[in-house]
Parts: sequence; structure tokens; C-alpha cells
Amino acid sequence: MLYRVEGIVIRSMDYGEGNKIITLCTKSHGKTGVLVRGAKKVRSRHAAATQLFTYGEYIYFKGMGHIGTLNGCEILESHHPLREQLHLAAYASYAVELVDRGLQDEEAGGYMFEQLLAYLQALKDGKDEQVLTHLFEMKLCQSVGVAPVLDTCVICGQAEDLVNFGWRLGGAICSRCRVREHAKYMAPVSVLKLMTLFAKTDLRRVGNIAVKPETKAHLRACMRGYMDTHVGVRCKSLNFIEQMEKYDLAAHQEHVQREERQDE
Repeated sequence: MLYRVEGIVIRSMDYGEGNKIITLCTKSHGKTGVLVRGAKKVRSRHAAATQLFTYGEYIYFKGMGHIGTLNGCEILESHHPLREQLHLAAYASYAVELVDRGLQDEEAGGYMFEQLLAYLQALKDGKDEQVLTHLFEMKLCQSVGVAPVLDTCVICGQAEDLVNFGWRLGGAICSRCRVREHAKYMAPVSVLKLMTLFAKTDLRRVGNIAVKPETKAHLRACMRGYMDTHVGVRCKSLNFIEQMEKYDLAAHQEHVQREERQDE
């Protein structure tokens, strides 16, 4: 059967001497694998269609129980800047790996396709990478049914006087119950407010969210703990992001790019 789908390349791997297999997050058919014959050849007309983060309209043939074979592709957005800038490539790689490993085939369509596409565009537009990534993580948690409890205390259920976010327990904690959780598993109320905002925000309509450095540090620790505990998917690309954050490589690259623009 011949399929025509809008898709984003979330994984690309070599197959044989000259071929590639790509995994698409599609708008209508979830995740799907497609064989691209001759994609590694220098003059291949489909080479660009196999690049990570590429968004396009893919036409492929797929038999019963077999992987699809690409017939043609119209690239709608290459997202080339995300591949040529180190820190953007790191965050984008994490997002597509999270979709690939964290979502079942049917969960990757529709809503999450739209959220991923909006996330990649927002990265390209220069919005805060860390905040965007944590917002995307929230959308994924909501899709897989492990969204945090934010409007009531996760321990006692009351809705008043919520003062912390407990990432191990997975939700807000009130002032009366905070003694029942260790401090190292809790984030301050500023993070709880951000998490509540993230839960209500669609990436397709996200603006610039200004977050203080101290709050961003708390948010990072909180979301890493929450994702490890409740999603349980440890992405390889996250290791590189952590190294960037450790040595502040992203800030250094942004400084270099600003100097290059001034020289021009």
C-alpha cells in the first residue's frame, strides 16, 4: 500500500553499503520506519530527506508486516540551523530521541507530532533551549500518562497552601506535608509555578518565558529527577547536554556567534 504522510526524521541509521533506514514521527500514522535506498550515495536525490530533524511529506510503499520503502519526498523544512550549531543540535537530538524511545508507535502521531515540530521551530527561532526542552518534556509526560499532580497535594490531596514540588512523588506538596518528604527530592514553589504553566502551555503558541538562573537550576534538577523516576528513559544525547551545561559550552557558542554577527 502506498502512503503519503507528513513526517519528521527522529532517527537515521545506515543499512548496508548505500542505504539508510529512517524513523519518522508522522502526523497521521505515529512512528514508522522507512528504507531509503541509495541514500548514502553522493548523488542520491533522497539524501537530504534522511537528515535528522527534517520535516517533509514522505511517500512510501509498505506491505503487510514489512518496513516501508521510500518512493519520494518533498522537504517542507530542513531545519538546517539545528544541525550546524552544536548546542541546538544537542537539544534537538534529545527531543527526537525522547520521542523515539519514550513513546509507543501510536502515541507519536497527531498531538506529539505537532509539539515536536513546534519545539524544533522555537529552537531555530532562538528561544531559551533549556526552558523549551523542559516544556517539551512536560508535553511528553502528559501524552504517556505520567503528568505530575499540580493542583492538589500529592500526599494529602488538599488544594491549599502548596509550597513545593516533589519530583520523586510526582506532584505538588503542601506546607503540612513537606516534612514527610526529604528536601533533596523537593523543588521550591517557583518551580511548581513553572510546572503549572508548562502543563497549560501549547508549544505551538509559546512565547518567550523569562526564568531566573537560580530557578532554571532548580527546574533542571527537578525535571531530570522527574523524568528518570516517572518516564524511565535515559537518552544518550542527554549525556552531551549535561557536559555542555557543566562547561557552559552553549553560552560560549552563543558568545562566538554574537561576535561573528558584529564582525559582519
